[in-house]
This record gives sequence, structure tokens and C-alpha cells, in this order.
Amino acid sequence: MRVLISFFILSTVKIIGLIFYKTEDKWLTVEGKDKWDSIRYIVFLNHTSLFEPLYVSMVPFSFLWRLSRKMVAPGADKTLNRPIVGKFWKFLSPGMISISRKRDNTWKEFMNAIEERSVIIIAPEGRMKRPNGLDLSGKKMTVRGGVADILENLNEGNMLIAYSGGLHHVQKPGEHFPRLFKTIKMNLEQLDIQKYKSQFDVTGRAWKKAVVDDMQRRLETNPPHINE
Repeated sequence: MRVLISFFILSTVKIIGLIFYKTEDKWLTVEGKDKWDSIRYIVFLNHTSLFEPLYVSMVPFSFLWRLSRKMVAPGADKTLNRPIVGKFWKFLSPGMISISRKRDNTWKEFMNAIEERSVIIIAPEGRMKRPNGLDLSGKKMTVRGGVADILENLNEGNMLIAYSGGLHHVQKPGEHFPRLFKTIKMNLEQLDIQKYKSQFDVTGRAWKKAVVDDMQRRLETNPPHINE
């Protein structure tokens, strides 16, 4: 039943997105455009709004059905504990695991929830960008090491890197209602996990740092520009 509820919500959000927003997606790797069945890991870069589920309007229904059954994602306990927003996210994804912002047992519980056929989604910055380009504490948005922890344990399939154009023109953090009829943009690239991992000719902590540094570079250069 929870799978059906999740698929219904994902599909409804997709339809709402198609009705009320103009969507523009650009593939940076053309060869991966139609290979949704190969995706094991989704890295979402440039986290700006809780209304980011609107981006599912760019995803085929067949992949939404797979997400409703196999998605595993870490969610900030601060968000998931909210009475309304938290319930929405839990219904959206039965595989949403609540974590704190520390490397504690909650992160271990999330890692242990990943199964062989799971589709893992992570926003590796770990917090939300404000309109001034910084996080809530006034710090620069940076990629955290969790993105490498997950990747280290994956040995097959593809990784989809989704670069958000940002949604501050739709909803800024703290605002309750989104603005309609805006353009939302996303750049996408799909990479073979094994090939991506093997490009870094180092091991151990140096390998993890290389992955984080690469994701940081991608965060700073690959998201589309929003004119609004």
C-alpha cells in the first residue's frame, strides 16, 4: 500500500509540475538520456527549496514507479520531524531515512538500509542554500563526504548527477507557498559508476577526498542559470 501511495504522490507532483511550470532539462551526456533502468545512484546538487520534488516532472512514469518501490534517501531529521512537511516526504518515499547532521548511528542506519537493488538519492550538501548563496548559518555551500561513502559501496550500474537550476524564484526557504508559471531548469548527466570510481588514481581517504572535490567542482560549474 505504501508503494502505491508513493507512486500516486510522485505521479501527482509530476502532473502538477507539467501543468503549472515550464520545464527545461539539458543532458550533458547524451548517451545516458534514455537509460533510466541503469540508474542506481542519484546525486542532486544545488539544494535550494523543499519544493524540489517538482523536478520529477522531467522523469518518466516508469522510473517513478521504480523509485516508489526501491528508493532509499537520507532526510534531515529537522525536516522529517515537521508535522506536515515531514509526513509528505515520508509518504513520497517509504525509503526516506531520518538522519542527523552528525556522523552518528543515524547515518549507519541509512547505510544499512541500502540493498542490492536500491536506488539511492542524496543531496550531498546536507543543507539548503539561501538566496544569498550561503546556508542558514552563513557558510559556503559545500559537498559533504557522505556522497563518497555511498559510492564506495556501489560497483555496478550508473550514477545520475542532477544539477538543479535553483528554485528560489519558485519558493525561498521559509516561504509557505510556491509561485506558479515559472521556468524550472535542470542539467543532467549519467555516468558509469565503475568508470567514474576508477578515474581517481588514489585509495582510502585520498579517494574519498577526490570524489568530494570533484562533486564540489561540478556543483560550482554545471547547474543551469536561472534568469528570473
